[in-house]
Amino acid sequence: KNKNGNLTAPTPQNTPINPAPITSSYRPSIPAISEDMETITTQAIAGAFTGNPALLSMLQGKLGTLVGRPSGYIDQLPASVKRRLNGLKYLQSKHAELENKFQEEVLALEKKYLQLYQPLYDQRAQVISGAYEPTDEEVALGEKVDEEDEDDDEDDDDKKHAQDDEDKDDKDTAQVKGIPEFWLTLLKNHPQIVETITEEDEGALKHLIDVRMSYMEQPGFKLDFEFSENDYFTNKVLTKTYYYQDHAYGGDFVYDHAEGCAIDWKEGKDLTVTIETKKQRHKGTNKTRVVKRTVPSNSFFYFFSPPTIPDEEEEIDEEEAEGLDAKLEADYEMGEEFKDKIIPHAVDYFTGKALQYEDYDDEEDFDDDDEEDDDEDDD
Repeated sequence: KNKNGNLTAPTPQNTPINPAPITSSYRPSIPAISEDMETITTQAIAGAFTGNPALLSMLQGKLGTLVGRPSGYIDQLPASVKRRLNGLKYLQSKHAELENKFQEEVLALEKKYLQLYQPLYDQRAQVISGAYEPTDEEVALGEKVDEEDEDDDEDDDDKKHAQDDEDKDDKDTAQVKGIPEFWLTLLKNHPQIVETITEEDEGALKHLIDVRMSYMEQPGFKLDFEFSENDYFTNKVLTKTYYYQDHAYGGDFVYDHAEGCAIDWKEGKDLTVTIETKKQRHKGTNKTRVVKRTVPSNSFFYFFSPPTIPDEEEEIDEEEAEGLDAKLEADYEMGEEFKDKIIPHAVDYFTGKALQYEDYDDEEDFDDDDEEDDDEDDD
């Protein structure tokens, strides 16, 4: 729903982070409704792995002839019905052609407007870094953007105190350059992304000065994370590239895989690992030694090392496959979130305004409902 409570069609701009519509590649099939296939059906597998066709294909291959056996349902239909069914298949194929054309035109339109947006993004980066100071006219127009909402929330006394505080802050922070920690702050305001950021990560993310998106010649997009000089790694830019399959299905491009980049960590500064030390005592000599080993740790910077689909020859059980699928889907959704929401509306995430338009789960709402139920029971 939009802000006014009206239903709107899902688009890359208004679709919540979960689920991402572009990952849906499931197709209904006749065998899925067959009585003979109730115990062995492709539908149960497809439902779990809709976002990753390659992984689904690998699992189906391992199941061999058990999955996808013809049910005989179509063969039993009268010849006249089969003829009409083939006519419907033709109409469906023509519809698919139009869907593909629609998606190609949408992509071309997105590329066109990205070029129009780019000067605004460039100027935004200059303001954040302190290379450009907004004019009085730009500031005045910017103040009017949220003027109506602020009028509803503040009375005259609140505004006077706010103005006094602002005047005081101007004197105290006259030497501050740009908007410090802009990108770190907005990422911590994002309900999903903040879960991936550790306290140690914040030291490096303070140096994140811009995030950019670009389209590629083949279907897909690239994210560039630009950093200032820092004590953690030597890279100036960290990249993440998302690839779609060559053709659109049902009007949507389907995610294929992602590629990250190598981070050139400075000595002892790798945030994706921790060093564990352990004392060992020799049984014969009774001497002790200290053994150090590197173990993975939670970090936002694993975003640049996306999960990969194993080769078909590699054995993988159902539990591992489900876990891998969840990681692949979460990684893709995070990339889409940067592309469609965070980069275009960075200032709204910095101020928190963007959260007013998102349908994020709020556990407190459920707690309140439970409390109300308890009160009713007491009555």
